[in-house]
Formats: sequence, C-alpha cells, structure tokens
Amino acid sequence: MGFIGDFKKFAMRGNLMDMAVGFTVGAAFTSVAKSLVSDIIMPPLGFVLGRSDFSDLFFVLNTKTPEQPYDTLAQAQAAGLTTINYGLFINNIISFLLVALAMFLIIRMVSQVDKSLEDVFGNDKPQPGDPDSKKCPFCLSTVPYRATRCPACTSELPSVNEQPTPTT
Repeated sequence: MGFIGDFKKFAMRGNLMDMAVGFTVGAAFTSVAKSLVSDIIMPPLGFVLGRSDFSDLFFVLNTKTPEQPYDTLAQAQAAGLTTINYGLFINNIISFLLVALAMFLIIRMVSQVDKSLEDVFGNDKPQPGDPDSKKCPFCLSTVPYRATRCPACTSELPSVNEQPTPTT
C-alpha cells in the first residue's frame, strides 16, 4: 500500500472522524462562549465596575507623546504604541471559565441521563464477582459472560439470570 493508501486509511478511521467532529463542535461552542462573555456578561460587569468593556484595559509600554492619553486599545495600537492588553486577557480567562463550566454541566447532565437509562434498561456492565467469559454449550467457543448470542455459531445463549453462577 502506498502513501496515498496509507493516508486514506488513516483519514477514514473512526476515531479521526470523531475527533474532527469534536473539534468542529468545540470551535462553534467556543465562538458562542466568547460571544456570551463579550456581548452579554462583560457589558453589565463593566458598567458595575465603571468600565464599559474590559478589552480596553491596557498599559502603554512605549509612549511617543506621554501627555496624550489613549482611551481605547485601538487608538493606542493605531498610534503604533506597544501595549500590554490585560483587559483582553481578563476577557479570555472569563471565557475559558465559562466554557469549562458549560462543559462540566453538559458532562454531568449526560452522566445523569446515562445513569437513569441504566436504571430503566438495566446495566450491561459486569457485576462484581462475574467471570470475564463463559463457554458456548453448542460450539464450546469462549464468549463474554453477559453475551446472549454466540458470535461463532450464532446460537442463543441462556441469559446471565437463567444460568447458575460459575465458580472460579
């Protein structure tokens, strides 16, 4: 298999496609979170603190004309000054914290839904004390202990509740 074939095999793997979808959703989620911070949260917070927006908080490192104040970051940068933009850094920290909080809440919600579905539909995970595998009584191949059908001969197997618990 040549370079193109190897690349195609790599690019079409399930994990890579899932990761690409995750990055795309993450980028969209990040833009929503940044909009939430800059358009919804920061204006009232800036109003309470006496500033309309944190993005205009900066230090000027090199002043060409020290007596001329610059009210906005855009004015200072247009004048060619070197600035430390700590207001933008504050906005990015708040954005990061909101994204982390939102992800925590989503993961927690999914975990609770998963747990409630396990309660309704049963738990397929091995219980403590369950063996890892069992023998199919028809073809004698080894199958997972909680399997209900043999992958080798497709015979229906008795469910875990119908079988006596094997001793190990």
